Amino acid sequence: MNEKVTPIVDARQLGIPKMLILGIQHMFAMFGATILVPILVTSYFHGEGLSVQVTLFFAGVGTLFFHLCSKFKVPAFLGSSFAFLGGFATVAELDQGRFAGMSYGEKLPYATGGIVIAGLLYLVLALIIKLVGVKRVMRFLPPVVTGPIIICIGLSLAPSAISNASTNWLLAFIALATVIVFNIWGKGMWKIIPILMGVVVSYVVALILNAFGMTNPDGSAILNFASVSAASFVGLPPFTICKFDITAILVMAPIAIATMMEHIGDISAISATTGENFLEDPGLHRTLVGDGLATSLSALFGGPANTTYGENTGVLELSHVYDPRVIRIAAGFAILLSFIPKISEIIGSLPSAIIGGISFILYGMISAIGVRNIVENRVDFTKSRNLMIAAVILVCGLGFSSGLTFNIGSTSITLTSLAIAALAGIILNAILPGNDYEFGVNPDGDINRGLAINPLHEDVDHAANIDDGK
Repeated sequence: MNEKVTPIVDARQLGIPKMLILGIQHMFAMFGATILVPILVTSYFHGEGLSVQVTLFFAGVGTLFFHLCSKFKVPAFLGSSFAFLGGFATVAELDQGRFAGMSYGEKLPYATGGIVIAGLLYLVLALIIKLVGVKRVMRFLPPVVTGPIIICIGLSLAPSAISNASTNWLLAFIALATVIVFNIWGKGMWKIIPILMGVVVSYVVALILNAFGMTNPDGSAILNFASVSAASFVGLPPFTICKFDITAILVMAPIAIATMMEHIGDISAISATTGENFLEDPGLHRTLVGDGLATSLSALFGGPANTTYGENTGVLELSHVYDPRVIRIAAGFAILLSFIPKISEIIGSLPSAIIGGISFILYGMISAIGVRNIVENRVDFTKSRNLMIAAVILVCGLGFSSGLTFNIGSTSITLTSLAIAALAGIILNAILPGNDYEFGVNPDGDINRGLAINPLHEDVDHAANIDDGK
C-alpha cells in the first residue's frame, strides 16, 4: 500500500545547502537530453550546427522567463525540444531558391528563424484559449491528429540514426544498451537520466578504446581532443542572430502543433504530480505564453526551441519538493555552465557512433510516444473518419520526402512533408463529421501528449490517483 508523502512547497525550510543540491539534481535530469539536441543538429549541419553553450544559456534563461510569465507558480524546467529535429534536418538539406549554394552554417540561422515564428504561434493559441476556452480549441487538435504527426517526426529521422551508428557499431550498441538499462531497471534518480548515463558510460568506453590505440572501422580516430585543448575555461556563448525565409518558416512552424500539445500534456502532468491545477491558475494561456516566448527568444539568438521537460516532473515526484525556487536554482546552474567553453568542447568531441546509438532509440521512442498518445487517449479506429485522418497524415508525412515546391510570384516556397501532413490532418478533422473528442474527460490521456523520453508516467498516474483520493 502506497503512503501519501507530505510535499514540501517552500524549500526554504530545508536551508540553502539542500536547496542547491536539489537544484543540481534537476539540472542533471535535464542535462543529457538538453545537450543532445545541439549535438544532433550539429551532425545534420556537418559540424556547423547549434552551440551547446547557447543551448544551456537559453535553457536557463527560458526557464526563468517562463516562471515570470506563469507568476512564479509552476515548477517546470524548459529544456531543448526534440520535436524540431526533423525540421533542422530538412533545412540542412534545402538546395533550392535562396538556399542554393549555401553552406550548412549559412542555412542554420534560417532554421532558427523558423523556430522564432513557431514560438510566436504559442501566443496565438494562448489568446484563442483565453477567449474561447481550451475545450473548444482542442477539438481541432485531437490525438487522432497529433498522434500520427508525432509518429512521422520520429520515423523521418530514422536514417540519420543508422548513418551515425554505423561509424562504430560497438560504441553505438553500448550507448543504446545503457539507455535501455537505466530507463527500464534504473531506480530513483538513475531512472530519470537514461540519456545522460548513455552518454557518460559510452564516452568512458570510447576513452578506454582510444587510450589502447583502437580506431573506428574506417581507420579514423575514435576521439579528437584538439578543440578541447584549445578551448578556454571562461567565455561568452557564441550567440548568432536568426534570419527569416518563408520556406524555412513553413518547415518549422507546423511542428509547433506537436510541441503545443506537448506543453499541455506536461502542464497537466505537473498539475497531477503536485496536486495543483495549473491549467486554471496561473492558467494555460500564461504557461503557453511563457513557453512560446522562451522558444522565440532562444531561437532569435541561435538556440533551439524550448519545451517543458517531463524528466523534471519525474524529479518532482521523486523528491516531493514542489517549490519552483528549486527549478530556478537549476536554471541558474545551466546559465553558469554556458560560460565554460571547455565543457562545450568536451561534449562536442562525442563520437558520431554514440550519438547514433542514443538517437537509435530516441527517434523510435518519439514515434512510439505518438502511438501512446493515440492509445492513452482511446482513439477509436473502428470509426472510418479516424482511420482516414490517420492514414492521410501518415502517407503525407512519410511520402512527400522532398516536400511540395511551388511559386508565388517570384518567391519559391516549399511545404515539407510534415507541414502537408499537419494541414491535411487538421482540415480533415474539421470537415469530417463525428468528432467526439473532448479535452479533460480522460486526464491520463491528456497527460500523455509529450515527447519526453522518460516522464515517469506511472508515478504521475499515482500522484493523480492520490489527488483524487483513490
